[in-house]
Amino acid sequence: MFNFIWPLAVIVLSNVVYQICTKGIPPEMNTYASMTVTYGVATIFSVLAFFVTSRGGNLFREISLANWATVILGIVITGLEVGFIFAYKAGWKVSTLATVANGLLSIALIFVAVIGYHESISWSKIIGVLLCLAGLWFINRQ
Repeated sequence: MFNFIWPLAVIVLSNVVYQICTKGIPPEMNTYASMTVTYGVATIFSVLAFFVTSRGGNLFREISLANWATVILGIVITGLEVGFIFAYKAGWKVSTLATVANGLLSIALIFVAVIGYHESISWSKIIGVLLCLAGLWFINRQ
């Protein structure tokens, strides 16, 4: 059970700190300069974490196993990051941005799951989508 829960806890905690940090980037700083610093730190952290967890593994051998998904993920993560940074710079609130984005993401992923992965869609998922849309409507009312 622990192996099922701890990754979720890491995701939630990291997302909370992520939103705080993203909102805290100086508005006058170039977004891509910020991303350069962010990914420089992420690269150093990832290399250190690799050596701590790999028990003498070969980093270059592991990197050689990368496929298209690893490369595209780097591009997509950059889009995700700059999207949040630009949204906060445009005035979105911490209390609503992630909720709205994740609500819309949840709806989009149901379609991806059904079309791309042939997962079944149930009435409970359809009701969930409707509740999600209702929640987005309530969150965005001023």
